[in-house]
Parts: sequence; C-alpha cells; structure tokens
Amino acid sequence: MKTLLNIIWLVFAGAWLALGYVAAGILCCVLVVTIPFGIASFRIASYVLWPFGRTIVDKPTAGAWSTIGNVVWVLVAGVWLAIGHVATAIPLFVSIIGIPMGIANLKLIPVSLLPLGKQIVPTDRAFAAYGR
Repeated sequence: MKTLLNIIWLVFAGAWLALGYVAAGILCCVLVVTIPFGIASFRIASYVLWPFGRTIVDKPTAGAWSTIGNVVWVLVAGVWLAIGHVATAIPLFVSIIGIPMGIANLKLIPVSLLPLGKQIVPTDRAFAAYGR
C-alpha cells in the first residue's frame, strides 16, 4: 500500500513540491552562509518525493543554532514552501483517493517551516517516533 500511495503522491504532488524544495536549496547554496539550509532543503526534497513509509522526528543533538537557523529559514523560504503544501493539499482533498495524500501534505507543513533539527527515519524501524 505504501508503494501505491508513493507512486500516486509522486505524480500528483511529490514532483512539484520536490522542485520547490530543490529551488529553495539551490537558492540557499548560492550564498555561503545559508548552505546548511540548502542541505536541509535537499534532504526534505528527497522525503517529499517518497514520504509514505518514512517519518520525521526531532534530532536529539539539535541545539540552539538549529532554532536560530529555523527562524531565518521561515523568513527566507519556509513560508513559501508551506503555502505550496496548502495549495497542493486543497485539490487532493477534493478527490476521494487524494484524501490520504492531502493529509500527508498537511503533515509536511511543520517540517517545511522548521527543517533544522529534524531527521528522516523509516516508519518500520522500532521506536521511529522517538528517533532511536
């Protein structure tokens, strides 16, 4: 079921959202200071392409720098990526088959706003929700 949802997601939402994250990553990598934001954006782009079967958890070693970086990220690209998720979720909710993908799209909004201090883990891993 995960594979089927991922394929449908890739066609209807994942490819377009991943392009947005890649564009934000390239923009951030152009400036030397924001390279960590670009790396985080590329990491999330891979997650947005194939989200079912993986989840995002808080990284236990994240500190104050990730919090400060998240504030900068929200101002630079986070708001626009979150708007992209909402704009993509609305048409998915219109169709019955798109409802699970619309829910998954809305679950991606927090990580689009605050990507630093997070890590992507498989959901079949034991204690995936706890990041262990």
